[in-house]
Amino acid sequence: MIEKSTNQQHSLLEDALALLTATPLVALGVTFYSQAELLTGSTAGLAFLIKYLTEWGFGPVFFVLNLPFYLLAYLQMGWKFTLRTFCAVGLVSVFTETTPLWISIESINPIYAATLGGMCLGLGMLLLFRHRASLGGINILALYLQDRFNIRAGKFQMGVDLVIVMLAIMVLPLDKVLLSITGAAVLNMILTLNHKQGRYQGIS
Repeated sequence: MIEKSTNQQHSLLEDALALLTATPLVALGVTFYSQAELLTGSTAGLAFLIKYLTEWGFGPVFFVLNLPFYLLAYLQMGWKFTLRTFCAVGLVSVFTETTPLWISIESINPIYAATLGGMCLGLGMLLLFRHRASLGGINILALYLQDRFNIRAGKFQMGVDLVIVMLAIMVLPLDKVLLSITGAAVLNMILTLNHKQGRYQGIS
């Protein structure tokens, strides 16, 4: 007879190692997207748009965009989630700026960049979710609006991503926008297939 598994608490070391594993993966995906001039949704998508319009670094822009959302994170998810999310955002911001110093990409196929970049982002986010952290921003706002005003988080997130795509059309060529949508589909497929309630028993 197989005994039903019980939830196991992640240790502080396990949470730290998860952050140090997930954030370079996300940064690598961002590097692929930046090299191919693609973008994704949510707060990262806004950071990409600002980067392409101003040529400011993705890392600092991403970090600053997330600052207004930490109070909501604290109110919605508690201080532990907020602290882990702050660390995750900070590490992604740092790794995004330093990854090009460690690897040199002279050229990359945009289809490959969209696909593998989406995979890196999806796997990184999945690891963060399983250790009760996130990349902050719009995701936190969506959860807050759902709890406070009964606005469906999924629909709000979809609406924000739609606006980002519409703005991207004015900044990027249409083929790059379509490839960005493909990358987002890969990212969401990874999360949909693997981030299901009750499938992963570890808690933080």
